[in-house]
Amino acid sequence: MIYEFRTYDLQPRSVPDFEKRFGEKLPGRLEFSPLGGLWHTEAGPLNQVLHIWPYDDMNHRTDTRAKATAAGAWPPNTSEFVVNMQSDVYLPAPFTKPLGERKVGPLYEIRIYTYQPGDIPKVIEAWGNAIEEREKYSPLVGAFYSDVGALNKWVHMWAYESFEHRTQVRNETRAKGVWPPSSPVAPVHQENKLLLPAECSPMQ
Repeated sequence: MIYEFRTYDLQPRSVPDFEKRFGEKLPGRLEFSPLGGLWHTEAGPLNQVLHIWPYDDMNHRTDTRAKATAAGAWPPNTSEFVVNMQSDVYLPAPFTKPLGERKVGPLYEIRIYTYQPGDIPKVIEAWGNAIEEREKYSPLVGAFYSDVGALNKWVHMWAYESFEHRTQVRNETRAKGVWPPSSPVAPVHQENKLLLPAECSPMQ
């Protein structure tokens, strides 16, 4: 399984129109493959949307996109809003559950860490030993490592009930020593974004 993360920077004030047109076109696109989720940023880089598409492999991605385009099912008419587009392909950590129909938000946080070459397997091991306890506080949407695009990236996404819930969970898990997991390696760069789901997103 692979996950394509498509990140679009949009013109200011165009996010609602982008999501509306995306949602109107989505039923036809879903006949070819499922959508993992669609979100827009609330904090971090503004006027940005993220849509995640799961595929069996790169051949499945290429074939699906070609068929959807040929059938006129995709893409939506949103190019007038788009300033920049980025596509990255990630592999899921072993403990990542499939994306899809879930109501675990409505606040989502995506954290993007860069590690030294060769460190990602150590991160996966450390997280695998601790994630069950961490998820007692709030669900992990998914953890992924880069395969195409910028390398040595570790991307993890969390769901919270509110901004206050996020603060409470992070403070409590740190205080109890639950999180972050004990690991022999540390990231060399970190960034995060807070996101809200679009109305048409299967993840809410």
